[in-house]
Amino acid sequence: MQFYSTNNKNLSSNLKNAVLQGLAPDNGLYMPEHIPVMPEEFWQQLPNLSLGEIGFETLRHFFCPDIPEEVFHQITDEAFNFPIPVVPVSEEISALELFHGPTLAFKDIGSRFLARVMSQFTENGGKPINVLVATSGDTGSAVANGFLGVEGVNVIILYPEGLVSEVQEKQFTTLGQNIQALEVKGTFDDCQRLVKTAFMDEALRQEIVLTSANSINLARFLPQMVYYFYAFGQIKRQDWKDTVICVPSGNFGNLTAGVIAAQMGLPVKRFVAATNVNDIVPHYLETGNYHPAPSIATPANAMDVGDPSNFVRIQTIFDNNLNKIQDCLTGLSVTDEQIKETIRIVFKKHRYVLDPHGAVGYRALQKNLKKDEKGIFLATAHPAKFPETVEMETQQKIQQPQRLERFMHGTKSTTALTKNYSDLKCFLETSSVFKT
Repeated sequence: MQFYSTNNKNLSSNLKNAVLQGLAPDNGLYMPEHIPVMPEEFWQQLPNLSLGEIGFETLRHFFCPDIPEEVFHQITDEAFNFPIPVVPVSEEISALELFHGPTLAFKDIGSRFLARVMSQFTENGGKPINVLVATSGDTGSAVANGFLGVEGVNVIILYPEGLVSEVQEKQFTTLGQNIQALEVKGTFDDCQRLVKTAFMDEALRQEIVLTSANSINLARFLPQMVYYFYAFGQIKRQDWKDTVICVPSGNFGNLTAGVIAAQMGLPVKRFVAATNVNDIVPHYLETGNYHPAPSIATPANAMDVGDPSNFVRIQTIFDNNLNKIQDCLTGLSVTDEQIKETIRIVFKKHRYVLDPHGAVGYRALQKNLKKDEKGIFLATAHPAKFPETVEMETQQKIQQPQRLERFMHGTKSTTALTKNYSDLKCFLETSSVFKT
């Protein structure tokens, strides 16, 4: 399959170049030239398929035969090897728990898959592949742990100083080996801008091989569709067409994957695009006006995005037709106080512990459900990653999984960086690690 740029459908690439480039040469995002519809046989078998089998059946259309099917089957079995249960919270609402992977966040799904796909493409004239990634929280830990120790690949993570939780920070600043963390004096949007600028710097890319592991990379966001299919395999088939899915959204890669799953035939009734006070997309869905803005820090920090990169993919899928987008999506934003209130109320009433991002999803879904509908919200991170907020609202000590405790005992190692691109470029150009 070929992949085209969202800026120019006539500019296309094969899989290997699209994965390794991250961004298209014209600064567009890569999209598959064709979205297949899954056959009826797949839907009949779905409740009996494992997560890895669903990954193989749905993703092979995009990644094979560039990657041989027998190799690709091994990739999906290895990448998707932990539980993703649908857990009832109330009579109408369930959580799709995406936090049972190595770093306890949904981004383990895409990052583990991407690392294995990229390992198929590491032969590049002797030069290492350098994965440059911006994070507002969980992306950094998932990418770092997904790529840790992968031969021929360096990972450089940019994150905003003081704007990620201590647990999140420890998960990618204590690893060493092929992982480097850059602590930027700025916001996530500054980090994302630095990454995009580096990708567009032709002189720099003549010196070193750069690619992305953010959801702008098609091999990071496409595998996220797998758990939407898996969720429907866990619920009664007669409920399929009355089910609404709420996606807590920051950079909108997660929701884009869900929309593509729907294009492949997933019988979801509609999606709810839930944001914190960074409400660029809900405002657009209500008014038709799309105005990126500086990001605002919130308790749901992984969603603190004022210029979501991936929403252009959703616009492309629907040919920039607002009415078609509105038929598929509803947008709702949740304030900081509502996040805290929701954690408090849901724990008291249902004894279910939400993290701040899950609270955004639950709140928006609850407000959007109509009579006779059922809803699933994506629980994207383990509440133990946000102990300050969660423990304050539940008045309960959150038990830390052993995986998190190991990270907390590690020693932080970072390089301080300003938000000026010249500093990032100097760092990349002067390190022999990225060139040899």
